[in-house]
Amino acid sequence: METNAAATRHTCLKLEIPTAPSEPIFIKGTWFDSHFHLTITDGLNAWVCDASEEQVKERASQWDQPVSEYIHSAEQYLGFQQPNSVYQFTDASDGHKRLSWTFEKEGTKLEWRWKCLPSSDNKKITGGILDFLMDANISLSEEVVRKTQSFERLKEEAERCLTQSEKFNNEKMEFESAIYAKFLGVLNSKKRKLRELRDQLSEKETSGKLPVEEEESSDETKSFDEGSDDAKSEEKPPEEITGTSKDVKSSRGRGRKGITHK
Repeated sequence: METNAAATRHTCLKLEIPTAPSEPIFIKGTWFDSHFHLTITDGLNAWVCDASEEQVKERASQWDQPVSEYIHSAEQYLGFQQPNSVYQFTDASDGHKRLSWTFEKEGTKLEWRWKCLPSSDNKKITGGILDFLMDANISLSEEVVRKTQSFERLKEEAERCLTQSEKFNNEKMEFESAIYAKFLGVLNSKKRKLRELRDQLSEKETSGKLPVEEEESSDETKSFDEGSDDAKSEEKPPEEITGTSKDVKSSRGRGRKGITHK
């Protein structure tokens, strides 16, 4: 039963007939996997069409279609009025009606027809269609309310997110401006410091060349003088070799003391 209920679909179409646009009819369809049932009313009279599995299978084989494809096509045309299709609801014998609609297949315009029998209880059929429309209208109204409420919630959330995003953006810009200002201050300070160091270095290089050269020349002169004194001290001992050994020893001692004194 659950499988059958899941496979059952319902549609209701307000069909405007070109030959009588001021007198629309309502077609309620109940669709199954292999057959369908139609109830039709113009508000006063009612008709029914029971398409059995055998009839649907025979019609589908005539059009070289699977049964499921035939059912789907019929539901499409009787569930929603197709603008390119020509619908007719004409009289037949004995109070019967013939419901037909056209469609195109591979460039050829074709027509499907189903015979509808007069209902034995017009009020019941008409009331059933009205009840279905009322239930559908209530369901649609509730769905509209739910969608509207959901939309309002989403709208409020979007506005809140937009406000928060603008706040974050402003804070980001303020933060970046402050950081850039600090960075520029530090950068300019470093530039000034580098210029001062460069100027100081240039001044030292300009004023420090001459004193350095003079100091180097004085050092060389001093080294040369010390070297001459050493040479003189080394030349004295040979002149005193002719004396006695005591004199030699004493002179050497005096020489050592003199050198040490210096």
